[in-house]
Amino acid sequence: MNPVVDTFISKVKRFKPELELLRAILLECGLTEELKWHQPCYTFAGTNIIIISEFKDHCVISFLKGVLLSDTEKLLVSPGGNSQSVRFMKFTSVDRIIELEVVIKRYIFEAIEIEKAGLKVELKSDHPRPEELIAQFEIDPEIKKTFEALTPGRQRAYNMHFADAKQSATRIARIEKFRPRILNGKGMNDCVCGMSKRMPSCDGSHKYV
Repeated sequence: MNPVVDTFISKVKRFKPELELLRAILLECGLTEELKWHQPCYTFAGTNIIIISEFKDHCVISFLKGVLLSDTEKLLVSPGGNSQSVRFMKFTSVDRIIELEVVIKRYIFEAIEIEKAGLKVELKSDHPRPEELIAQFEIDPEIKKTFEALTPGRQRAYNMHFADAKQSATRIARIEKFRPRILNGKGMNDCVCGMSKRMPSCDGSHKYV
């Protein structure tokens, strides 16, 4: 048990018993416990496999390569229409977690085996870079370098936001607006505190840059 996760759990407001039980199940499966992205993260051989999180109406156990799981019980849900890898199980009660404990462990062990086998999720780019962004890269190598250093998910979010604008002028305006964030190595939803402003652990009181 990692002390930093003890601190995290102690501050949970809504689903503390549920997260404590999920934590115990994960540790029983032999995973290493860390705190990443301000959430309890469970790793195998140094690779992130699972995260547990609290939201307003539920808590989740997220499998970072969940799309590769067989999901025999049809329990996994995509966090969004654009998620190509992560899948999670949603819980609102301790009783439900106890009911599914054996199944949850089976999914965890399958996730570990996927990591042992070195399997990768083949990410597809449905949102290529707009011409305006490519042009910006040609005239400003610095922003190209920092953009390409972002995680694939952050790059995809920017590409989607820029390309969704119908007019070229609007796409250019969006690129200019987010240029300082890109140069600071930030994604669209990253707060200066290091959390995503969509994560419940960020109370929204920070300044976004």
